[in-house]
Amino acid sequence: MNRGQRRTLVGTVVGDKMDKTVLVRVERLVRDRSFKKYVRRYSRFMAHDEENNCSIGDKVQIVEHRPLSKRKRWKVRANIGKVGGA
Repeated sequence: MNRGQRRTLVGTVVGDKMDKTVLVRVERLVRDRSFKKYVRRYSRFMAHDEENNCSIGDKVQIVEHRPLSKRKRWKVRANIGKVGGA
């Protein structure tokens, strides 16, 4: 069964206190209309992490999924590794 092209995003884990769920922050650049400069915008998604492998600071790839709970519509596909810096 073909489910079509699912959206994938890359973000940073900012919360892992829930069981089998992580909070992922995805960053994108948007051009400001009046000042013509790029501004960072963030979105936060709850993603399903079946093995509880992800921890805060990990860079992960998430993919669209069927609704798993009230706010969880994404699933962790791959743990890319730790983010450098802070």
